[in-house]
Order: sequence, then C-alpha cells, then structure tokens
Amino acid sequence: MRERLYIFDTTLRDGQQTAGVDFSVSDKARISDALDALGVDYVEGGYPGANPTDTAFFETYAGTKTAKLTAFGMTKRAGRSADNDPGFLQILNAGAQAVCLVGKSWDYHVDVALGISNDENLACIGESVEAICQHGLEAMIDCEHFFDGYKANRDYALACAKAAYEAGARWVVLCDTNGGTLPQEVSDIVADVVTHIPGTHLGIHTHNDTENAVANSLAAIQAGVRQVQGTINGLGERCGNANLVSLIPTLLLKPGFADRFDTGIAMENLPQVKSVALLLDDILNRTPNRHAPYVGASAFAHKGGIHVSAVMKDPSTYEHVDPAKVGNQRVILVSDQAGKSNVIDRLVAAKINVDAKDPAIDRILFEVKQKEMDGYSYDGVGASFEILALQQLDRLPQFFGVQGYTVNITNDGTGETRSEADVSLVIDGETVTGRGTGNGPINALDMAMRGDLKRYSVAIDKMRLVDFKVRILNTGTEAVTRVTIESVDENGTSWRTIGVNANIITASFEALKDAVIYKLLLDGVSATPDAAH
Repeated sequence: MRERLYIFDTTLRDGQQTAGVDFSVSDKARISDALDALGVDYVEGGYPGANPTDTAFFETYAGTKTAKLTAFGMTKRAGRSADNDPGFLQILNAGAQAVCLVGKSWDYHVDVALGISNDENLACIGESVEAICQHGLEAMIDCEHFFDGYKANRDYALACAKAAYEAGARWVVLCDTNGGTLPQEVSDIVADVVTHIPGTHLGIHTHNDTENAVANSLAAIQAGVRQVQGTINGLGERCGNANLVSLIPTLLLKPGFADRFDTGIAMENLPQVKSVALLLDDILNRTPNRHAPYVGASAFAHKGGIHVSAVMKDPSTYEHVDPAKVGNQRVILVSDQAGKSNVIDRLVAAKINVDAKDPAIDRILFEVKQKEMDGYSYDGVGASFEILALQQLDRLPQFFGVQGYTVNITNDGTGETRSEADVSLVIDGETVTGRGTGNGPINALDMAMRGDLKRYSVAIDKMRLVDFKVRILNTGTEAVTRVTIESVDENGTSWRTIGVNANIITASFEALKDAVIYKLLLDGVSATPDAAH
C-alpha cells in the first residue's frame, strides 16, 4: 500500500527571510496561486501581525483552492493564557485553515532566548496547540532547533515534541534550524523519534548551511516522517531552505520514493515546477540559475562530443530523467569540446537542413574551435552559432555589409555624458551612413545602425536589447573582451549573440550586428541581392 507524503511550502514565510527578498501582497497572491495549481498540500502565507504585508495578505487574499493556507506564528507568551495574548489571537483569527507555530525544543534556547523555565516552555507549547484545535484549525508545531536540542538534551527535545503531539498537533515538525546536521544524524534521530510519535504526524524542516538540506529531507522521509517542508528555489534565511524544486521531482520520479509515496502533485502537473521556479525568479528580478537541478537551462545540456554522440543514440546514457517530465528540454551545446554530433544536432534544432556527410560540418566545427581559442563561447549563444553555420554553408543572406563606424563620447564637466556614433553600411551596393545618439556608446551604435537599415525597420524596430554582459578574458595591455548581448522581440522570443575583441566597442558592435541579422533571419526577411558582407 502506498503512503501519503505531504508537501508544505514556506516560500512566503521562511523564504521571505532571505536577504534582499521582500514580497508585496500581490506577489504573495501570485505565488500562492501558482503553488496551489502545482498541487502542494500547504502554503504558508506568512506571519499575520508581524508586519503590515503579511497582515494585509491574510486580510485580502481570496484563498487557495486545494492547498491549506497556513498562518505562522509563535506559541503564546509565558504567563498569559492563549485568550489573553493579542499576538497569538491575531494568528488564530487570520482566516487561515491551518496554523504552524514555532516552539523552542532546545533547552539552551529556552533559557537564553526566552528566559523561562523548561516546564513553562512545555506548557506554552501544549496550551497553544490546544487553543488552535479548539478554534477549529489544523495545528502544527515547528520544533525549532530540534536536532541541536536533541544532541544536547535528548529527553527534553522529545518532551517538547510529545507535548505538541499529545495536545492535538496534526504535525510535529522537526527543524534543523541552524542547518548543521548531516544526513546520517538526521536519519538516526528521526528513527528514534518515530518510536515516540507516529511518522504520520511528523514533518521535517531543513536549512542548507552544509548544502545538505535536500539530502537531509530525503533521509528524514526514509526514516519515517510524512511531511516535508521547503521553499521554491531554496529561498530562506542564510543559506536557504530545502529546495522543493529539487525535492518534488525526486519524490515523483525516483525509485524508492515514487513507488512508495503519493503526493498531492499529479504527474501531469510536474512540468509546472519549472514555471513556478521561473515565476519566483521573475518576481524577485533574479536571473534563473542555469545549473539548477531538473529545471535549469543547463540541467540537460550536453557539451562533450562523446556525451552528445551517446545521447543521440539513447538519451538515458547521460540523462537521469526525461527532461520533458519536469518541463525542461535537452540542449546540445557547441564548443571547443564538440564533435560532429553536437554540430549536427544544433543544426537540426535550428531547422538548418544539412546532410550529415556534408564537408561544411567539418568546416563549422573547425571554425567553432578556432574562435573559442580566440575567446568566443557558443554555450547558450545559439544565434551567433547559427549565423556562423550559415556562413560556412554559404546560406547566410547578404542583408548588409559594414564599411566602418566611429564613436564619440563627450562629458560636459557636469557629469552628463553624451555618446554619438556614425555607422556606414553597404546595402544593395550603395553606402549608407547614419548617425545616432544615446546614453552610451552601444546605444548610440544601435540607433545609428537602425537609421541605416530603414528598409528592414518592420522587423528590427520590434527588437530591443535586454541584457549586456562584458567579460575580460585576460589581463594586461592585450586584454581580450567578450561581449554577450541578449535581445528580445515583440513575440517574447529572445536570443543571445557574442562579439570578441581587444576593443570593447568593436566586440559590442559585432554582437549587436549579429543580433540584428538574427532578427532578420527569424522574420524570414529577404536580403537585397547585391549587399556586401
């Protein structure tokens, strides 16, 4: 018989304790809706009464459809009854379906942080849980610093957990608050706790201070807990919490978990885990981690020629799961480590038809390796690679040629800087020179180039530069600069181009030129027949 495993998301509470993270009320609503649609069992919305945003969220949010909206808070204060603690009452009356309280389970913290006796702390835990149950809400307790407390005073840590359970807590959550416990310790301690409290009432909450939050969570599940807490993208105080974006696919796809447990997340919903991860990054204005397990852009990226050759025969040779199951896709990179298989796969992906025996493939591969020796990198820069490939195949339309350009930067002494650029292009056998001004030299070059390319304005007026990255590849007077530009068009299609030169302006112009050419290719624009290139 399969067992039920419950997933508890604390992105909006513990995740909000991440340095630099501050959710608005609308942010919280969007994330809650996405988590609810994904299928998590609990969404911890925050701490009502602790700050205006969390209070407003519980007052205004329409609520989840299937997940249980959970309010977080502290146990009642010592020396007061639950009915005479305004902060505690605000948690009870927040409109949540469940309440998760944090209670001390390390006697050292009871003494130092709370300044009360061990018995008083036990009474606070038990009476608080009873009050939640009497209020008709699902009660759970986060046993803060449980593992450190267990190692310091096993009997007292267990007494705290049992006080919550015996008072009616649906879940007693064992917290590795400092994140310093290792998987084997977690496994051994949980195995002891389940002899006192049924695993069907135990949860795990881990932090990532030793990079073991996910491993510790899995160890706890194997040892008997049946609720797992975490955050999207591993947000959380200090080094973060257990990353649900890694945990959820593991629980649904990996033997030992997938064949043993049911979660609230249906297999058909699993691809949504990537969109939820991207949504959070978008709200926080963060660049997604390309190397994130399961959902990162490089999670299923293959670069080595030997790897690519094998993957083309059978993806399971170098992929532990099907990327489509987690909403991701396979990426074949082209680099100085590439073989012909890499090139052929990238050409197929770009819908560039070519015979596998075409000698041009060897030329493309040679050119890539030569350019990467000069500082180019085609990992994730597909647009420039496609342009290079079309050049070697003699299929690149001759949209325009570059005769030359100049850039002038002036400062009037007040701090205001003005950039002007002249760009001369050859179009249909004629030289056209345009001038542009901008808030920087690249912006000025872009404006001048667009002025020259008026015949292509229908296409290029709808593209814009959204990212500009510069990397110095070596030091000294002969330093080489690599510039990567990301562009996007009216359809939301984005592409990246690259330029390399000792001069940053030259490198930038090369990347900019490729960006324009790629947009014309995307739109299927016809080139004039006589343009030099």
